[in-house]
Amino acid sequence: MGEYKKLWWTLIGVLVVAFGILGWMGKEVYNQAPPIPAQVVTTDGKVLMTEAQILDGQSAWQSAGGMTVGSIWGHGAYQAPDWTADWLHRELSAWLDLAAEQQYGMKFSQLDGDAQAVLQRRLKEEYRKNTYDAATGAVTVSDRRAQAIAETAAYYDKLFGDDASLHESRKHFAMKEATLPSPEARARLANFFFWTAWAASTDRPGSVASYTNNWPHEPLIDNVPTAENIIWSVMSVIILIAGVGLLVWGWAFTHKEHDDAGPVPARDPVLQIPLTASQRALGKYLFLVVALFVSQIFIGGFTAHYTVEGQTFYGINVSQWLPYSLVRTWHIQAALFWIATGFLAIGLFVAPILNGGKDPKHQKLGVDVLFWALVLVVVGSFTGNFAAIAHLLPAEWNFWLGHQGYEYVELGRLWQIGKFLGIVFWLFLMLRGIVPAFKQKGDKNLLALFSASVVCIGLFYGAGLAYGEKTHLSVMEYWRWWVVHLWVEGFFEVFATAALAFIFSTMGLVSKRGATIASLSSAVLFMLGGTPGTLHHLYFSGTTTPIMAIAASFSALEVVPLVVLGYEAWENWRLKDRAPWMENLRWPLKFFVAVAFWNMLGAGVFGFMVNPPIALYYIQGLNTTAVHAHAALFGVYGFLALGFTLFVLRYLRPNMQFNESLMKTAFWCMNIGLVMMISLSLLPIGLMQFHASYSVGTWWARGEVFMQQEILQTLRWTRTFGDVVFIVGGLGVMWQVVTALLDGKAAPAPATDAGLAAQRT
Repeated sequence: MGEYKKLWWTLIGVLVVAFGILGWMGKEVYNQAPPIPAQVVTTDGKVLMTEAQILDGQSAWQSAGGMTVGSIWGHGAYQAPDWTADWLHRELSAWLDLAAEQQYGMKFSQLDGDAQAVLQRRLKEEYRKNTYDAATGAVTVSDRRAQAIAETAAYYDKLFGDDASLHESRKHFAMKEATLPSPEARARLANFFFWTAWAASTDRPGSVASYTNNWPHEPLIDNVPTAENIIWSVMSVIILIAGVGLLVWGWAFTHKEHDDAGPVPARDPVLQIPLTASQRALGKYLFLVVALFVSQIFIGGFTAHYTVEGQTFYGINVSQWLPYSLVRTWHIQAALFWIATGFLAIGLFVAPILNGGKDPKHQKLGVDVLFWALVLVVVGSFTGNFAAIAHLLPAEWNFWLGHQGYEYVELGRLWQIGKFLGIVFWLFLMLRGIVPAFKQKGDKNLLALFSASVVCIGLFYGAGLAYGEKTHLSVMEYWRWWVVHLWVEGFFEVFATAALAFIFSTMGLVSKRGATIASLSSAVLFMLGGTPGTLHHLYFSGTTTPIMAIAASFSALEVVPLVVLGYEAWENWRLKDRAPWMENLRWPLKFFVAVAFWNMLGAGVFGFMVNPPIALYYIQGLNTTAVHAHAALFGVYGFLALGFTLFVLRYLRPNMQFNESLMKTAFWCMNIGLVMMISLSLLPIGLMQFHASYSVGTWWARGEVFMQQEILQTLRWTRTFGDVVFIVGGLGVMWQVVTALLDGKAAPAPATDAGLAAQRT
């Protein structure tokens, strides 16, 4: 540890405490998850549904695309309704109409205010009262409520089938006809939807809030924010301000410039190390990155267009074979695959450098095997997605080969296992280069941090295997966010920081000491807020107040390190002036600068927009979430993966010079296109939904009538402009990478590097 002992012990302490909290709260999730009743019965003993039927409904929901068709508890797609909020409002409305007919002989809407108030009070009393009997596992409902449940279930049977009366609704929700062909599966689906709404409306024992902390907003039964929600939202803002203040003070008093790297080499040191066979084999990885990237953005445009036409693409009916649920799945999964491939490529490029410029035995074979395994998983998972949503697979195979139904981990479990094994194999290939490096002389602290991040990336994806097809939804959400948040936003951040620090210090552009201090400090900040902050996705997923308090407090700290990213961006950018040969890396550096900008805006500003409990209460599952998702996932990890791709490309083709006009067009089109998507469409729609959610209810903000307003239709159309600009940029990057890989006679590098370039070729 040496002079970095304090930083190392701080990082170790942070990890111990942070994962201790995450594990402790995980136990809370398991123990306090909303019960799935053994039976739902009427007061006269009639069985309406059983636990097995509710869980079968969960499987039916997964087979239809799950979170790619609407959402549950706010998690999922945004075009169709949130089924929890929608079911709850429909059931409540049905109960009121039944009560009004029975007592007054007319519809609820025809009653005067006093009569309506009486029925609403009775409605609230019936729905808020928890009738779950822990001894028998039964939930008891009144005959009137049983009738309301049956009427609501009949609507869903028609909607998820092909009933002509709801054709327009399916089109507005971007659902294909016969989304769920089997009548029995639709009946079970209704059971599952009922249970999610029951948990969202029934008071948790000993509490005045529902199992989902009163989400969704539903004024009919006083589903409104709790006092704890308000308190911890205020606390999160206070913690954020305090964290930023302490960071500024700490930066001012402890930060020192580390420009003691000595004279910058006259020539690029990396170019002086001959390419190894495994490094030469990385060209196909770069091709896969841009191929999946361009496919993903075209699919994204296709997906976005479904939000205005629903079942057709410019009049062509393609929804029966390529429905919204499928193309949205491919859009997300393609992004995860190409971004991960970019990270794998930079790691495999660095490994031989760590090993003294030599390949471990059979390293190239390992790189080749990993690549084709990755291709197999991509093709297999995409094919499985198609077969599942087209209902070509037997129901019992769907989860394993087809579609898990959960956002970001939609791929079938078999393909998920394959992906995990591929990442573990990447870890093995990386360690073959890393372990011998520890035997070399010199400071090993930066290498140790880099190694730790590689191990965590290799192993923590396995958290996504901790749940099964019929695992309780709350428990599944806990583990799913280990992958989506902790694995990606935590360990990938540390890996990227350490990898860049190692590369720049190897080049002699920064001192190893400065790079080590900066990387360890960043790791402390990332993991301090990011690890317990994982729980902020679970405010309303059947969890308790302590989780809300912990999550709101720590996730506010996630924003803190982002306030200094402007300085980090400047530090990276000015490296290009330290040596003439750095001009060849100007475009990778620009992409790294873009990462810092979008980390601040997408992860920081837009991330905190959906972070405090009171904010998320009203905007969970709205287009505001998509703002954060696009700006953070592509803006941060997308630009980072493309920057890594261009960096590796520069060394695989040392005679190549980046096409300035092409790269300038590509870079600015992607940035401007992303800004246009957000500012012209996603954010305005999200803010209008926010107002609707607050003033009327979640069901209304996600409902058909509200979402089909002319102004919202127009805003969805205007996204086309941003999509087109972005696609132009994506095509520019692809053209640069592909032509450089295919053209062995690329333009010569500057004279200062010509001799060294010749050595490498």
